[in-house]
Amino acid sequence: MRILLAASEVAPFAKTGGLADVAGALPKALAKLGHDVRVVLPRYRMVDAAKHRLRPVLDSLPVPVAGRTEIAALWQGEIGPVPVSFVQHDGYYNREALYQAKDGDYPDNAERFAFFSRAVLELSRALEWIPDVYHCNDWQTGLIPTYLRTTLQGAREFQAAGVLFTIHNLGYQGLFGPEALAAANLGNELFNPFGIEFYGKVNLLKAGMVFADLINTVSRKYSQEIQTEEFGHGLEGVLRARAKDLHGILNGIDYDEWHPGRDSFIAARFSQDDLAGKAACKADLQRAFGLPERADVPLLAVISRLASQKGMDLVAETLDAMPDLDAQFVLLGTGDAALHQAFETARARHGSRIGLMLGFDVGLSHKIEAGADMFLMPSRYEPCGLNQMYSLAYGTVPIVRATGGLEDTIQPFDPATGEGNGFKFAGTTAEALLDTLRAAVALYRRPEEWRRLMRNGMACDFSWDRSAREYEALYQQIAARRTGKP
Repeated sequence: MRILLAASEVAPFAKTGGLADVAGALPKALAKLGHDVRVVLPRYRMVDAAKHRLRPVLDSLPVPVAGRTEIAALWQGEIGPVPVSFVQHDGYYNREALYQAKDGDYPDNAERFAFFSRAVLELSRALEWIPDVYHCNDWQTGLIPTYLRTTLQGAREFQAAGVLFTIHNLGYQGLFGPEALAAANLGNELFNPFGIEFYGKVNLLKAGMVFADLINTVSRKYSQEIQTEEFGHGLEGVLRARAKDLHGILNGIDYDEWHPGRDSFIAARFSQDDLAGKAACKADLQRAFGLPERADVPLLAVISRLASQKGMDLVAETLDAMPDLDAQFVLLGTGDAALHQAFETARARHGSRIGLMLGFDVGLSHKIEAGADMFLMPSRYEPCGLNQMYSLAYGTVPIVRATGGLEDTIQPFDPATGEGNGFKFAGTTAEALLDTLRAAVALYRRPEEWRRLMRNGMACDFSWDRSAREYEALYQQIAARRTGKP
């Protein structure tokens, strides 16, 4: 099959979150299955053309937007065997960041991503390569299915093209004022509750949900949760109406990048059969954060956006318990200013036990996964989560809240049977998290059982091969629906 994956960010070219990891890894797994896969993203300022050996493909691609025609240029690179097209328009994408400046979202985001969505379709025509399925991701590509089923519904070349729309996080919807219709070259007839209107605003995530052939999200549990009022962010009714077309496919992880036996960032390599190198990684991590080098102390870790969705306020409330637990804690992340202050205050009180890096560093994130004993993810909701799967691969035990992909991937350890790969709790309070930490630390003091738990996690397989086959089945279902052929 011909599959075009469109995303607003793709690793290793441009990344702010997990979407980029998915968009960078899934196409390679699909190519291994024999599919003709291509990827499209904007050419942002952060995309290093020399490093990634980009080359020009087309210097003039007319794209209608906001009642006029803007000109894009196309560049091409690769992810392994997969061609990657970059849509260049300096007015829209030659900016410091992908979606927002320091004072908030770019005010023309609706137009920027309407342009990108229409450019994806125009480049398909210009390159004479129309896919069987457009795989669209999050609100930034929600207008691709909208254009296919409205503005371009009479275009002969697109008649057999289907759309899979993936929701990576329902909390980010692409909400804009009614003027976004004009920015997208769409008529007022779509501004209704059955179209793309949402409480008086244009909702680009809803647009993708309404007009795609099939919808999926990134874990089975999350696909169920988002149909409820608690997790639906106001769109639960739309999702329930399309329940038969809504699927959950757990994200995979790239073991070429995240594997303790071949990770170039870590102090020593190790494996399920030979855990000796993890002690060296732990000592290296303690040095990196200026903590005392103690092999006997449980080292807890977080790598996260600092936000209440991620439960980081719960983590901050537990840090005064570090002396009683005789534990250390390290954090890598950035986000809400109030949470920055809360973690800084905790470090001032317990500096010999708490290490902070308020920012992001790829190499340090690998060192944390390899060197920590436990990894905390107390998210209020978590569509999939990747770090709990990275942690399992490195023998770092996840401690998670039972929601979304965390629920699907982590099974509580049972000392009686020796089965399970982590710790899980249900509440949304610091007390619930702290009770679970106490149980984890108690098990850590029993080395034989702890090593069994570590090895259970390292034996888990969350490779993209499994996920790619599930996506393949959805693509085939879409193609059969569009063509009428099984």
